[in-house]
Amino acid sequence: MKYLPSQLLYFFQNKTTKRNLVLLAKFVGFLIGVITLYSILFHALMLYEGRQYSWVTGFYWALTVMSTLGFGDITFHSDLGLLFTIFVLVTGVICMLIMLPFTFIQFFYEPWLEAQVKSRTPKELPEGTAGHIIITNLDPITEKLIEKLKRRNYQYVLVAADQQQGGELHDAGYKVVIGEPDDPGTFARLRIEDAAMVVSTSDDLMNTNIAFTVREISADVMVVTSADNHHSLDILNFPGNTHVFQFMKMLGHSLAERTIGLGRAATIISNFDSLLIAEISAKRTTLAGLMLMQTDLRQRSGATIIGLWHKGSFDPPQPNTLIKENTVLLLAGTKEQLEIFENVYVTAEADIDPDSPVLILGGGRVGIAAAEELDKHGIDYKIIEKRAVVASSSEKFILGDAADLNILKEAGIEKARAVIVTTHNDAMNIYLSFYCRQLRPDIQLICRSTSERNVQKLHMAGADLVLSYASMGANNIINLLKTDEISMFTEGLNIFSIQVPKSLTGKTLIDSKIRPMTGCSVVAIKSDGKLLVGPDPALPLKKGDELILIGTTDAEQKFVEIF
Repeated sequence: MKYLPSQLLYFFQNKTTKRNLVLLAKFVGFLIGVITLYSILFHALMLYEGRQYSWVTGFYWALTVMSTLGFGDITFHSDLGLLFTIFVLVTGVICMLIMLPFTFIQFFYEPWLEAQVKSRTPKELPEGTAGHIIITNLDPITEKLIEKLKRRNYQYVLVAADQQQGGELHDAGYKVVIGEPDDPGTFARLRIEDAAMVVSTSDDLMNTNIAFTVREISADVMVVTSADNHHSLDILNFPGNTHVFQFMKMLGHSLAERTIGLGRAATIISNFDSLLIAEISAKRTTLAGLMLMQTDLRQRSGATIIGLWHKGSFDPPQPNTLIKENTVLLLAGTKEQLEIFENVYVTAEADIDPDSPVLILGGGRVGIAAAEELDKHGIDYKIIEKRAVVASSSEKFILGDAADLNILKEAGIEKARAVIVTTHNDAMNIYLSFYCRQLRPDIQLICRSTSERNVQKLHMAGADLVLSYASMGANNIINLLKTDEISMFTEGLNIFSIQVPKSLTGKTLIDSKIRPMTGCSVVAIKSDGKLLVGPDPALPLKKGDELILIGTTDAEQKFVEIF
């Protein structure tokens, strides 16, 4: 109902609609004229047969016969009357059962549906709109980005090229405006001068076109684009894009960085000022098999465990939580504290043969980027690729299907230290993960997921670690908005800061019960300009202190609601 006034306004102001309504009115008038004529002839023939009926009865008879209802309560007795009835019946079938429905649909119903779509998908934003994010196309990254923008109460608008696409996106729950993304007029109608950001994640050609279009009418708005090819970077930077991301390359590097034996044991995945967030597999430490209460990690290193990942499930730390070998520990600390942690708790990886390769399944952009990172650290690798043109480019490639046991054996699956699955097909990645896990139950298995909804399935298939392409891209973009929180790209966790609420002032962390009540963990406190990492639970919270917390989106929302 809320769209009805705008639908009516568009419907009756449209010139085509007005013309259609005139034609429809003429046809209805013609039909009324025919019914009136038949009613008059009905009276004349009835008088010929020596009977007389009222004018209402004449209209009643004409309508029942023309509509083929033919109740039969009033009939002619003469042949002339019966022939007239047949003629009225035939013209009624043509006019009322064929011409009237099609005329109504063409001149009223279809324009009305079009008016409904156009009223729901306008061509401009209301005057006064500001601080919004303009998204030029929908893909896994922008789909996840929109979800995050909604949770943070950011206004956004998605550009659709035509009414049909706009209607479909609107019905799917998106806020849509109709316009060509390479038309300056589109961005003018989108109030680009007052926008916070323009996001374009199409191909390199379209991204370049959009960037030039935006800069044609605005020199200041932040423009964020993706780049598929390395040689496109200079071109995409030329129009004045504020940020250009090579998401595929970033994902490939991040997958490779998780490989056992690559560089430092703990992988830095995010930071908040001088506070670093890192992850490490428990099997690479002396902590595996212990409960958190049995560790003296905070006393010996200053770093603290702020969460545990187990097969894609995040658990806040509890004193009786058991650290399993396949658990991934999430650590918080300064650079110095994390270095101490590695020196004290990380075990020597003597059981890893330095000559054992890493298998990369898929030689696309993500696989090549992963290979570049491994090569930089001197780690041997083999890439399995079934496209002959790609596989023939280097001796590191093995031509064949990664689902073929003989190909995997040729690549060295039996002695490989890790497998990195990088294809762009999530269904294939699930299949390959399960297959490799059956062949090598002890191997490290790292996977890429294009859509976040498949992350859990990949863990179920046997993956030790899954990085979501959609989450990585969305988090990198939303972090540019300079919010008071940082989205971590591995699994969608948020680090956010907030001043100590009045209800918690004077209480200790133990008394506040933040973790059991919300699921958020306090990883640091900013007090008097100093950053206290892993603060003492008995420390009272002061007015003006700033809490730095980590938690899922739901946990963050629960914290806001409670405190």
